[in-house]
Amino acid sequence: MIRRLFGAALAGCAAFCWQACSPGAHTGTSAHTGTSAHTGTSAYAGTSAHTGTSANGDPLTAFVDDSLLTRPELVAGQVGICIYDPAKAVYIFNHQADKYFIPASNTKLFSLYAGLKYLGDSLIGMRYLVTDTALLVLPSGDPTFLHPAYLYQPVVDLMRKTGKKIWLADDNWQDQAMGRGWAWDDYNDDYAAERSAFPIYMNMIRWVQDRPKGSSNDPFGSSPSIYSVPDVDWPVHFSPDTGKNFFVHRSLNENVFEVTEGKGDHKEQYTPFITDGLASAAILLKDTAGNPAGVRHFGTRLPAGWSVLRSRPVDSLFRPMMYHSDNFFAEQTLLMVGNEALGSMNDARTIDYLLKGDLDSLPQKPNWVDGCGLSRNDLFTPQDFVWLLNRLQREFGIARMERLLPTGGTGTLSAYYHPDSTFIYAKTGSLSGVAALSGYLITKSGRMLLFSVLINNYTGSGMAVRRQIEKMIHIIRDTY
Repeated sequence: MIRRLFGAALAGCAAFCWQACSPGAHTGTSAHTGTSAHTGTSAYAGTSAHTGTSANGDPLTAFVDDSLLTRPELVAGQVGICIYDPAKAVYIFNHQADKYFIPASNTKLFSLYAGLKYLGDSLIGMRYLVTDTALLVLPSGDPTFLHPAYLYQPVVDLMRKTGKKIWLADDNWQDQAMGRGWAWDDYNDDYAAERSAFPIYMNMIRWVQDRPKGSSNDPFGSSPSIYSVPDVDWPVHFSPDTGKNFFVHRSLNENVFEVTEGKGDHKEQYTPFITDGLASAAILLKDTAGNPAGVRHFGTRLPAGWSVLRSRPVDSLFRPMMYHSDNFFAEQTLLMVGNEALGSMNDARTIDYLLKGDLDSLPQKPNWVDGCGLSRNDLFTPQDFVWLLNRLQREFGIARMERLLPTGGTGTLSAYYHPDSTFIYAKTGSLSGVAALSGYLITKSGRMLLFSVLINNYTGSGMAVRRQIEKMIHIIRDTY
């Protein structure tokens, strides 16, 4: 019955025009004037105090004032909360909702919107031309090429079938391998793979250590088998030390790898490689496609009339991007959007294009610099996320959002919201000192609410902070 009421709430929302239903668009006459009490407002006046539709004694206000904001780990931190009812076009609650916060992976919601808006129903695997002597490839940025999670690989199938030398055109790549503001010492970690015009194998090498089962604790046991997928010709050195954990370290500025043998029967590690534009892709492609490959810059001689080869439905990329908070997928999504909208891959130009176009009505203009939220230069407000959530469900449907975002007990919410499974669909965000959650909530009365909680500069346990957010979501669901 509650699910049916949720549909009814959406139907009511659709009765409003877009302007009336957009957070930040309505101007209400009872805006908050600077006190800490709830005043029943439908507009937010830009103060740091919270406003809402209930009196001071309501459970949500009590929890925020008496529990959340007084937590030792949050006393010196910053907390932003925005709750919005799209059917009534009113804010239910705002606390520092127009202030800027580092959103971490909540940034992926903006990349998702851009991908849904500009990438159509299926990804472009590549644009290509077949000549008498070669296969010319204009890369599209598709991150699923030779990704182990995708067995169907039409791009490499065509390359093998053509049987000609492959030339990768680098003309549309106009960005850096690492995102603006990324921490330089994350370069060896699998969540910070380099971005590129023609990703291959996730732009990472999978290193594997295998021992005969049960021999890991035998001092006289056989040596492990250590190998990479794909096989690489880059220099590989083996550390004379044997550690507890299998570990592979890549040199900072070159594709040179050092392997430290570890204990255990089977261990794996994904290590990013240096893309060097398209050079590394061409090296790896030679063995994979069975044909020599190289890189060309055509400039003014770039051919026209490219054929288009599509690889797979877009939601097969977007769902793991949101469920597992895949940084690489989010980065490549934003690059692909730029390629389709502007003809080149450059985050800064793509973001500027989006903010001046589809996103020009955001309540506060964000400082948006990357696709995944790894950068601490990203700054958004809770009201920005609520506005975007409203736009997403209106343009693409709540049913699709439910398919793409994790619910309680799944994806990045696997340890949270088990009693609220199928009643919450939200994107998490985590960095050191940052906890974020933005999404859709169906209350026990059948009301659909949009919410965003952004917390910065907390101290202590991140799990403790996320449990507090979870408690607040339960209160919202019970109260409204």
